[in-house]
Amino acid sequence: MTDIDVIEQPERNRFVVEIDGHEGEVTYVIDGSTLTIEHTSVPDELGGKGIAGKLVEAAVTKASTDGLTVVPRCPYAHRWLQRHPDAAATVTIDWPPEPT
Repeated sequence: MTDIDVIEQPERNRFVVEIDGHEGEVTYVIDGSTLTIEHTSVPDELGGKGIAGKLVEAAVTKASTDGLTVVPRCPYAHRWLQRHPDAAATVTIDWPPEPT
């Protein structure tokens, strides 16, 4: 699977991917000049396809475009940003203690 269509639903503070009746999402909160990534969820049926990474990447791109600082509270997003320094370099990151 190469093309993953990530859709923003700003009214629900999330990005979503829907495939074959299954939905993955990353939720965020914007407060002032920060975009806090709260939670990333991908069902087992969609696992192993890079969807969670694409969802976090979409949130980071939004923050970059809107001039927001990213706060990765979600453990997956925290690790993803650490493993993708090129993407992390596109935004200011306020690193909370590593989530568990």
